[in-house]
Amino acid sequence: MEYPPSYSFASSSHSSHHQPPSTSLSSQRSLISVPSLNPSTTTAAAATFHQCLTTLKGHTSHISSLTLSGKFLYTGSSDREIRSWNRTPLSSHPQNTILAGNGAVKSLIIQSNKLFSAHQDHKIRVWKISDTKHEHDVDEHKKYTHVATLPTLGDRASKVLIPKNHVQIRRHKKCTWVHHVDTVSALALSKDGTLLYSVSWDRSIKMWRTKDFACVESVTNAHDDAINAVAVSYDGRVYTGSADKRIKVWRKEEGERKHTLVECLEKHNSGVNALALSSDERHLYSGACDRSVLVWEKKGERMGLVGALRGHTKSILCLAVAGDLVCSGSADKTIRIWRGFHAQYSCLAVLEGHGGSIKCLTAVLDHCNPSHSQTSFLVYSGGLDCDIKVWQILVPSI
Repeated sequence: MEYPPSYSFASSSHSSHHQPPSTSLSSQRSLISVPSLNPSTTTAAAATFHQCLTTLKGHTSHISSLTLSGKFLYTGSSDREIRSWNRTPLSSHPQNTILAGNGAVKSLIIQSNKLFSAHQDHKIRVWKISDTKHEHDVDEHKKYTHVATLPTLGDRASKVLIPKNHVQIRRHKKCTWVHHVDTVSALALSKDGTLLYSVSWDRSIKMWRTKDFACVESVTNAHDDAINAVAVSYDGRVYTGSADKRIKVWRKEEGERKHTLVECLEKHNSGVNALALSSDERHLYSGACDRSVLVWEKKGERMGLVGALRGHTKSILCLAVAGDLVCSGSADKTIRIWRGFHAQYSCLAVLEGHGGSIKCLTAVLDHCNPSHSQTSFLVYSGGLDCDIKVWQILVPSI
């Protein structure tokens, strides 16, 4: 596993020495004080069918990120590879491979015809996706062209000569505020696609315009430890999860130039690794090393804790939402599929088959298998076993 070094931040009001984030695969104690939302026995699972459709092989190192866009699945690994795979029809061989930066590809996100990738080498890279024709080939093919590395040269040059643009990153070192100075751990887009949000183990949040890749804002010392996850809602709220055990909620109020902290959620007793919003954005799900998925509900302008989803035996490392399903991936090598109804959740399925911890997940409605009595979902998972698995979940329609 990768761990960030301890940093000394002169501008922080907290202790200047920070331990590595709690993303260890060894789990912390569970949250005894938070009520469970899933009953110990359930009949819902009996009516749910699941199967592994295929295992995609080709990566030779840990799968660290994945995302879907149209007919394609994109995967990133710990040896700086980004690969694209045909989803429809499903291909067991990657169509393209990109080598980028140094170390792991931590996050992937698509906006229009651009692919953004976050890297362990502190950079964000931008790739233009374009169509390419192959004679006598019916499959759709894509070409990927590197168009920018963030921060851009122009951004760096415009900031470097002005002293107020420099921030302290170590005891005897400064750099401009547009730079991440540690692993960029996660990315998210604003709902209108105009802003890219990045979070980092350097404890900062940055906002970038997607049209010209300029860094327009940075929140330094946003947490007391490495930031591992970010989610953005339609109303502009930004949720960040950190190894400091906290989830923070940020918002830029109307007429203001910068995001401010509006709420801090403190119920996990170990590092937060993953965040996901429900489809209607009324609920936030958070996964941590305490083996619990916490469910938060929006009540007016505040978030209230509803309860915990329990069943995993080790750290929760990733979350995904599709329709009314919540998927959680864990260091216990399993994926759990949850469904909520009237503040009660059922574990519909436990997906087993990976030979290592589940590091990344995404899920989507399966429109190729319409049915009045059942809803079909596809779940894509990547793990430390270097494999990507594709699962089908059939659940009774409500």
